Amino acid sequence: MHGDANAPRITVMGSFAADLAFRTDRLPAWGETFMGSAFRLGPGGKGSNQAVAAARAGAEVSFIGKVGNDPFAELARSTYRQEHIDARYLLTSENPTGAAAIIIDARSGENSIIVVPGACLNLAPEELDGMKELIAASAIFVTQLELALPTVEHGLKLAHALGVPTILNPAPGCKLPESVFPCCDYVTPNESETEVLTGIRVSSAADAERAADAFLALGVRNAIITLGAQGAFVKNRTAKALVPSFDAGPVVETTGAGDAFNGGFAVALAEGRDLIAAARFGCAVAGLSVTRHGTAPSMPYRAEVDALLADHAHRV
Repeated sequence: MHGDANAPRITVMGSFAADLAFRTDRLPAWGETFMGSAFRLGPGGKGSNQAVAAARAGAEVSFIGKVGNDPFAELARSTYRQEHIDARYLLTSENPTGAAAIIIDARSGENSIIVVPGACLNLAPEELDGMKELIAASAIFVTQLELALPTVEHGLKLAHALGVPTILNPAPGCKLPESVFPCCDYVTPNESETEVLTGIRVSSAADAERAADAFLALGVRNAIITLGAQGAFVKNRTAKALVPSFDAGPVVETTGAGDAFNGGFAVALAEGRDLIAAARFGCAVAGLSVTRHGTAPSMPYRAEVDALLADHAHRV
């Protein structure tokens, strides 16, 4: 698919973090050393994962972010070379590359995560001003909240001013200034992020619709509330739907599902699909990702997504 002149261009602005995953039967106490059972190092960070998801789903992707001057930065660059992602706008900071320590309970599969964003937080609003040409040439601009908030807001405003549709994945959830929302063509929170932003606890489709209405009232043009195994509730001024999730096989790990949805959703919108069809495409990407280990490595390729959609074509 890559190198296809007709592939839409997507710009993702976000975080890269090296994910260091340790599997253990129990947590050591302070001062104690305990032998774990497995270790895995891989590329992570919400923005980076979404860029990989979008690239594998068929878009030409450019990534805007910041890393340190260290071996984890090389992991970022080699990942983007491998995935055919344009990393000309991956800048370098004096601070170390972001990293996450993920401690996994070998028996229950539950995890605890420590994230140090590092260089991610050094991406400054004014650095984006030199990237106007890139953003203007994009079919869609995607960002999340693992960057400094002024940078996120500046990026959304810049894309909006250039007439480029914007997706804000407000993750991890935090309160946002109301000035951010009118710059968002699409917001894609999950249930907990929705509650942080709107104060509405989402435990049913009716709650999701009330929350979607709250986003529309804030000036967002399309609200997409992801509901895990229930799929996604979408609403704009003219359409609304509960888009079901896809069962693509036994669930192995749900960590990257939100990033998979956002990357796929962005590609579908960039290709001209409407809100409901784009959400279906995003749900298909997420449905495949949860059947595999890891975050970026779990992202499916376009042929797999098309096959799953064709297989479920009888669904409404």
